[in-house]
Order: sequence, then C-alpha cells, then structure tokens
Amino acid sequence: MNRTTLSLIAGATALAAVTGFAAVSAPDPEAAGQRTGAAATLPVERTGLLCPRPSTSDLAETTYTSFTPVMEGADDEGTAVLRSAAQQSAPDGDAEDAGGEKDGDEESAKDEKGEKSDKDAAEDDKADRPVLQLKEPGKPVTAETEGADAPALVGTADGRFASGWTAQQTTEVAAGTGRGLQGVACSAADTQFWFPGASTDDSRTDYIHLTNPDDSAAVVDIELYGKDGELETTVGEGITVKPRSAEPVLLSTLTAEKQTDVTVHVVVRSGRVGAAVQALDDETGGDWLPASADPSGRLVMPGIPKDAKAVRLVAFTPGDAGVDLKVRLAAPSGLITPAGNETLHLKGGMTAAFDLGELTRGEAGSLVLTAPDGSVPVVAAVRVLRGEEGKQESAFIPAARPIETRATALDNTAKGTTLSVTAPEGGAEIKVTASAGTKGGTPQTKTYSIKSGTTQDIEAPVPAGLKGSYALTVETRSGGPVYASRTLASTEGGVPFFTVQPLPDDRGVVAVPDASEDLSVLQR
Repeated sequence: MNRTTLSLIAGATALAAVTGFAAVSAPDPEAAGQRTGAAATLPVERTGLLCPRPSTSDLAETTYTSFTPVMEGADDEGTAVLRSAAQQSAPDGDAEDAGGEKDGDEESAKDEKGEKSDKDAAEDDKADRPVLQLKEPGKPVTAETEGADAPALVGTADGRFASGWTAQQTTEVAAGTGRGLQGVACSAADTQFWFPGASTDDSRTDYIHLTNPDDSAAVVDIELYGKDGELETTVGEGITVKPRSAEPVLLSTLTAEKQTDVTVHVVVRSGRVGAAVQALDDETGGDWLPASADPSGRLVMPGIPKDAKAVRLVAFTPGDAGVDLKVRLAAPSGLITPAGNETLHLKGGMTAAFDLGELTRGEAGSLVLTAPDGSVPVVAAVRVLRGEEGKQESAFIPAARPIETRATALDNTAKGTTLSVTAPEGGAEIKVTASAGTKGGTPQTKTYSIKSGTTQDIEAPVPAGLKGSYALTVETRSGGPVYASRTLASTEGGVPFFTVQPLPDDRGVVAVPDASEDLSVLQR
C-alpha cells in the first residue's frame, strides 16, 4: 500500500471513530470532491438517523419523509432504509429483499413449540419490511400512518444515499393536549444533549424521547435545572434504554418540583442515543423541542415567524459564572436591539426566562445572543405563539448550528412553507434547490444574496408541475455563516397550526487530511 492511500485511510478511520455513525472511505481519483491544501473533501459513505415516536394520540396523523440530494461523485449503489426501532437490521439490498423472503435457516420461523401459525408468520413478514426506503437520490419518498401506534424509527444509509440523507416526521393532532402541527427532523445518535425550554408544570406534558439504535443497552442520566438551580430528581440517573428500542420519559415524574421553565441535560454514560423533547400544552398545542446547539458564547435562533404574538426566551449557562447577554434581532433591514431587552442577565447554573412580546412585529426575524468576548457558554431556545387568545398554537426554535455546506428541509408544499435565512455576521450567497415532488414534478434552483446582519423570508423555488411534497436543499456558496429554518403552517378550525425546524448542516461531506509522514514507521 502506498503512502498516500495509507494516510488517507488512517484519517478516515480516525474520523469514523469520533463520529460513530458516519464513515468515509478512500476516494476514487475521479470522485474525490474538492481538494484544498492538504485535505480532500469526500462524500460520507455511511450514516444513520433516528426518529422519535410521533404521538400517543389516537387522533394523530403522521407523515414520514426521506430524501437524499443528488451528489456528484457518489457511489452508484447503496440503500437508505428506516425501520421500526424494535426491528433488527436487515441485510443490505433492494426493497424487495428487505421486505420479502429472509435469508437463513427456516428454523428462525419457529418458536419453542414448533412452526408459527400462518397469521403470525404474515405479521412477522410485514414487521420486517422497511417503513420507508429511498429508490433514487433527488426524489423524496413518504409513508403515512394514523393513531398512537406509530413507532420510533432507526435508519441507516450507505453508498449513493448516505451523503446528505435527511428524514422528517410531521404529525397533525386534531384535538386534545398537544393539538396542532408537530414536526421534527430525524437526527443522529450522540452522547450529550441540552434542551432549554422544557417544563414540569401541571399545564404541560413534556416527554424526553430516548432512542437507542445499537445492539447493546445505553445508560442515560437526565439532569433538570430550574430557576434556582438543579432540581432534585428521583429516578433521573442510570436510566437504561434497551437495545434497538425507544424510551419516552415523562419529565414531571422525575421530580416533585413544578416549574414553568426547565433546562434538560441528557448525558449518556454508555452507548449512544437520539434525544428530543415533545412539549404538549393543554391550551396552546405543542411541538417538538430539538436539542440546542452546544453551549457557546454566541447563539442564533433563526426564523421566528413574522406574525408571532409572543416570544419567550429560555436560556441557561452551565457552571457557576453568570453572564449578561447582549440581545439583538436580525431583521430584514439589519441588526436591531429590542427596546427594553438590550441585555439579559443569567445566573450560573440557573434557568432564566424572558418574555420578549411581539418581537418581530410583522417582519422576518432571528434572535442573536452574545456573551461578552464569548467567554461564558450558553444554551437557549425560544417558544413562539401564533394566533389570537383562545386559538393559539406553539412551536420551539432552539439555538441552531450554522449551515457549513448544505442542509435540507422536507415535507414542503406549494402553500404553507416559509424558508427563513439569516447571515448575522457577514453577507452570504446561497443556492436553494427544490427537488422533484413525491408524486411528480421537475426540480428548480435559485440563488439568493443575504445581506450581513439580516434575516430574509425568501420566496423559495417550487418544482415545476409539483405533485405531492418536496425537499428544499440550501447550499452555501460564499460568505456567512448562514443559519436557516423552515416553517410549515396551516389553519384548522381558526387555529394557526404550525411547526418550525432549524436546518442543521447535513454533514454529507468531510475533510480528510493527508498525512505528511510515512505511517509505516508505526510498524517498526
């Protein structure tokens, strides 16, 4: 093996060890992507996603969507499959292989008493089929389910489907606690999560959903922080999440303290999990609260709806040091300071909440928080209300990570979709591609310039001849950093149903450095 190939594989191996569920391999010379200096930018060749259980309501109607953008230089083969978390991994192959006859000994179809009944065998065969499987890059696929039996999903993608693979679940609940539109992007497994904006109050029913994709158990600690510091919990430590399973934990059962605003910290002792908070309110509906970006001295919450009736900021700083946060709103005209909320004080280790009122006042906006010199790390999220008193719906926007290269939002429709983009530190140019529709349509692409310090609700492209829903892929071309979110909205019975998802970078490409020395010295 020559020096270049050996050093590249060593870099890829180190990357896979760090990221766990993402992997790359040595590139074909014609498909290596961009090369800058001593690093090659390569498509990810294997990745995984987890989707929490959508709802416990019998009235729930859920749509799952899966998509991978077209990637030049990607492999010709591959799969992208989402299955129930309780199902075991199926061999790689096409949809017929995954959903049809199984390989292996026929004894697997027997129990201790002998052959299974035809009915049981049919049910097992149905259970083994993928919930959702992609057929080709560039075209999203969907699956629908009703009621409270929809499972959490575990999925993997490899080959030509891995780079930029994205999945989303959108649920509409017609009535009851949490009624409204609830959406969440399926995410990768990790070992630590922060959720500012949760609650243990009697008016809320908040669950932390933990999903384990692996074949060994995960052990998780859940810490809760209220307005006076860490809350005393009874069963928050050492929670076991069984292999390939999902565990919803009702936050109010972890502590006797009832608090309106709580920060949840999930720490995985062994293994890894996916995590998301489902926040359900008796009066104002509910939505998913995704994890905040890692603690930082600068945070951006992109895409607060322009017709927001109330915006409530919840923030938390780990450790003992307090901080005075500078608050600005990135509006269409630039960065402005909200009157009366120029700075907000956080005490170390205590959750703080601030009512910012009708912050956006009819214009697109993103909240930008800055600690002096970035010296004190903070996590934050905003809760947004739309609609008039008595007919309001809620959603959450956590502090987001920037789009470094590319991000995708799924389940878009010709009406009711808003794409909001902000570049708080410097101007940027982006390219937005509308994919083919799930049932037909031709992709369309547009480029946009985002001025420094502004937020724009852009008129995103729509596939020509659209049938069904479609994907919107945002790619950074220059400048930045760029943050974005997508809002889905509809009106049901006079209530403005809506859900907002920040767009995280899809991590579809990685930079693999070349080693400058011959690694064969390690064998001496």
